[in-house]
Amino acid sequence: MPVATVNALDHLDRTQLAALVLEHLLAGHLIDRSAMPQVMARFGNDAMRDVAIDEWMGASPVYTRRMQRLLRMEGDDVETMFKNLQFDIGSPPQYMDFRFAVHDRDHGEFWLASCGALLDVEPMGDELVTMMCHAIEDPTFDATACAVNPKARVRPIHRPPRQPADRHPHCHWTVTIDEAHEPLGEPAPARRIGATKAAALPIAGSASGVIAGADGRDEPGRRDYAGPLEQDLDLTQFSGSVLRAVSDEVCLQGHLLAMSALAAVEDRFGAEAAKEIGHQQLIGVGGVVAERLCRGFGLGGGPEAIAAVLDLHPALRPRSYAAFRVELDGEQLTLHLDPCTALDEERELTWPMLVCEDHRSLDAIVHGVD
Repeated sequence: MPVATVNALDHLDRTQLAALVLEHLLAGHLIDRSAMPQVMARFGNDAMRDVAIDEWMGASPVYTRRMQRLLRMEGDDVETMFKNLQFDIGSPPQYMDFRFAVHDRDHGEFWLASCGALLDVEPMGDELVTMMCHAIEDPTFDATACAVNPKARVRPIHRPPRQPADRHPHCHWTVTIDEAHEPLGEPAPARRIGATKAAALPIAGSASGVIAGADGRDEPGRRDYAGPLEQDLDLTQFSGSVLRAVSDEVCLQGHLLAMSALAAVEDRFGAEAAKEIGHQQLIGVGGVVAERLCRGFGLGGGPEAIAAVLDLHPALRPRSYAAFRVELDGEQLTLHLDPCTALDEERELTWPMLVCEDHRSLDAIVHGVD
């Protein structure tokens, strides 16, 4: 059997690609869930709070603008903010059930009919719930909204700790754009992450404004999200090429978030602490996501399943940033990392750099399959 380069993504239909985008969105959120317990265990709750704030404020404004350009979600209004949240690793569908109401271009509300993050943290007590739903969300919600309009403000109607204990929705917020508001400047962490090579990568279709099919011809499905906000957005309506581009952007969101988290750790505790937390971060998210991809796509075990998961895993994509290549020769599987942008970041620590140094994260991904 000749050596074959594995391209599992190319064999997915639109329904499968839509499922992959959802998995990549959830994987992005797991980056925070993997790193923050490490920070808390080593440096305490207050350090975790401060790192988490910088983590999200650093990455979210950068990737929000990129996704907005990719899907031609033009505008600086409340509706555009809500559309961005539907493609944000900070609010993955199903894990976080966001509901939206747009009153006019400058006013709206959103609420969480169910919040997986809250359900994870509630058993740990009100102190951590308050830290997440007050101290962390206040500045990071505004940072995300202000990436669309610097005069936007996100304010709570109610939020946890829940009183009564079974209160629904889990939280409820207003979004207001007011010309009288002082424009919020770009957060310092976002300026730092915005200066990375990852942030400057070309956006698929950005030159022409339209994403063409892989063979250059028209293909069925939507090319953008330029129309009205859809409460329950059906990703399968988008073309295969758009879904592939969205998948790549969501994977890049993950790299930006990981870099932002490690930058926040390095600023406070030094490069060695950032490096070790980075390894633990990637081990945690790598293994869990591998298990989910294997189950979700019914891949089973063995070299072919491992090769497919390595090809689909968001830690090893997009290829324009992290140039991983999977080859299969019978029972022999080889993973290559070619020269790439992720290895050329001048200031920030990246996952591909960590993989080159230590293979524990690759072990976790492979063991998640077999």
